[in-house]
Amino acid sequence: MSRINDFLTEAGVFFLATADGSQPKLRPLGAHLEMDGKVLFGVGDFKAVYRQLTANPMCEIAAAKPDGHWLRYTGRAVFETDPKYAEAMLDSMPQLRGIYNDETGNKMMVFHLEDATAVDIAVMGEGESII
Repeated sequence: MSRINDFLTEAGVFFLATADGSQPKLRPLGAHLEMDGKVLFGVGDFKAVYRQLTANPMCEIAAAKPDGHWLRYTGRAVFETDPKYAEAMLDSMPQLRGIYNDETGNKMMVFHLEDATAVDIAVMGEGESII
């Protein structure tokens, strides 16, 4: 999991693909951290991405590093129920506390991928499985 987390950190911004019915949806994200042997991602409970992942948890994350390598991380989103994960996500990105707090009523929902594959792909090469 550390290789995936490190890749995402180096990339900075990554993209999460979901499905909205039969329509694919792609959006940039940056909230991630490694904890308890999982790479965790955060989305808002008020956002369409959360509704899409709860309706169809199959998703894919793609990221590219400046050296031309890119990552394809595919699996099933499983939301964490322990609030320690949302707290850790907000601790890692304190600027998000302005969005996710008791005053706004917005909640940070944290998920990891299960039944996942992750491939590090060189721009002109074959992919290497990293999990």
